[in-house]
Amino acid sequence: MAQVTIYSSDYCPYCQRAKALLQARGVTDYEEIVVDGQPAVRAAMAERVGRTSVPQIFINGQHVGGCDDLHALDARGGLVPLLAA
Repeated sequence: MAQVTIYSSDYCPYCQRAKALLQARGVTDYEEIVVDGQPAVRAAMAERVGRTSVPQIFINGQHVGGCDDLHALDARGGLVPLLAA
């Protein structure tokens, strides 16, 4: 199974939707980095991806974007193969 990392916030409905989609696709073990109350962690995320919003999702080190990007990838049929790689 792929290595998945998600930058998230506990209060973000988009983060919950992204995690629900990942779980629906069989991803139960992923690294979650919560940025709430941690400006240095959010700044490191922004430096890494050029965005300040959450979620920001990586699969096997590849940035796939946020919640909408993840759902679009799934709709195109690209998420399952990426997770299987």
